Amino acid sequence: MSRRERAVLVLEDGTTMRGAAYGAIGSTFGEAVFSTGMTGYQETLTDPSYHRQIVVMTAPHIGNTGVNDEDPESTRIWVSGYIVRDPSRIASNWRATRGLEDELRDQGVVGLCDVDTRALTRRLRERGAMRMGIFSGGQAHAPVDDLLEQVLASPVMTGADLAGEVSTPAAYLVPAVGERRLTVAAIDLGIKAMTPRLMAERGIDVHVLPAATSARDVLGLGADGVFFSNGPGDPATADHAVGVMEAVLGARVPVFGICFGNQILGRALGLGTYKLRYGHRGINQPVQDLRTGKIEITAHNHGFAVDAPREGIFQTPFGAARVSHVCRNDDVVEGLECLDVPAFSVQYHPEAAAGPHDASSLFDEFVDLMQRRN
Repeated sequence: MSRRERAVLVLEDGTTMRGAAYGAIGSTFGEAVFSTGMTGYQETLTDPSYHRQIVVMTAPHIGNTGVNDEDPESTRIWVSGYIVRDPSRIASNWRATRGLEDELRDQGVVGLCDVDTRALTRRLRERGAMRMGIFSGGQAHAPVDDLLEQVLASPVMTGADLAGEVSTPAAYLVPAVGERRLTVAAIDLGIKAMTPRLMAERGIDVHVLPAATSARDVLGLGADGVFFSNGPGDPATADHAVGVMEAVLGARVPVFGICFGNQILGRALGLGTYKLRYGHRGINQPVQDLRTGKIEITAHNHGFAVDAPREGIFQTPFGAARVSHVCRNDDVVEGLECLDVPAFSVQYHPEAAAGPHDASSLFDEFVDLMQRRN
C-alpha cells in the first residue's frame, strides 16, 4: 500500500488531531458527531439524515466488509466527512464489489484515519457536537489558526433547514409486494430506502412525495395513512412539514412518523424541540415502551429531541397525547402517541438498516391503525 498523505482535523474549540488522509483529498466541513455502531457503515454513509455532518466511528476497525450495490439507503453518500481509526486493508465479504475507501474517493468524500477516535468521541461527549474541518493535501500543512478560522466560518446545525436538500425532486411509487391492502403517502424529509420497502412487504403501495408537497396534494391522494420520514437539520425550521402534519391530523388520517417525523408531530402538537448535547447515533440504543414496559435495542440518528412531559397525559390542539417511549440512557423522549386522533411517532429507526429488528413491529402497528380507520 502506498504511503498516505498527511491530514488534520480541527474542531471549533481549537482541538487539533493529525492523522492520514482517507478517501478523497481536499477539505470538508460539517458538524462532528459520533456513531457507536460496529457494523452497517454503508447504511450510515448513505443515510440522508447525516447530510452536512462529519461522522466519527467509535469502533476502531472499519471497512472490512467492503461496499456492495444492495445495502445503500439512498443514491449517494451524504456525510460531509468520515473519520476512522484503523481502515481495513482488504474487503473480505462475498457480497462486496469494491472497497470502502474506493467508494469514498469516487464520491469525493474527504476523510481521515490513524487517529484516536475514542479520544475524539470523548471530546465530543464532554464538549458537545461541534463544527469540524478535515484538511488533507496542501491544506494539511497550513497554520492551524488559518484552518480554525475556516471552521468557525462554516454553518452551524442549529437553524439549518436541510430536508429540502435531500428530498426526492419528484414523487415515485414503491408498489406493494403481492396483493395491495393499503396506500400510504410518505413525506420524504430524507427517507431511507428500507422504509418504503418494509411497508411494501406489508401489502402497501407507498407514494413517496417531495418534502415541499402541499397539504392539499397529500390529502388529495386519498391515502389510507401518511408517513413522515427521518431527515437532517433543525426541526424548528420545518414549518412547511409542520403545516402538512397539522392538516393531516385535522383530517384524522392515520399518521406514523419516525425521527425527524417524530419532531414534526411534536411541533404540530404544540411542543418544543431542542438540540441534544451530542445526540444519539448508532445501532445499540435502549428504548423503553412506556405502554408495555418492554425495552428494545434500537437504531438512532438524531441530534434534536422533542420537549414533552415524560409522565401522564397532556392536552394538545388535537386532543390528548402522551409520551410513549423514552431512552433508558438519558430519559430523552423517544416516542409520542395521540389519544384522540390516529397518530403516533418514534424518534428512532424501526427499519433498522443497519441495526436490530426489535422495533419492526411498529410498521404492523401502523397497518392496524389504518385498518381500524377503514
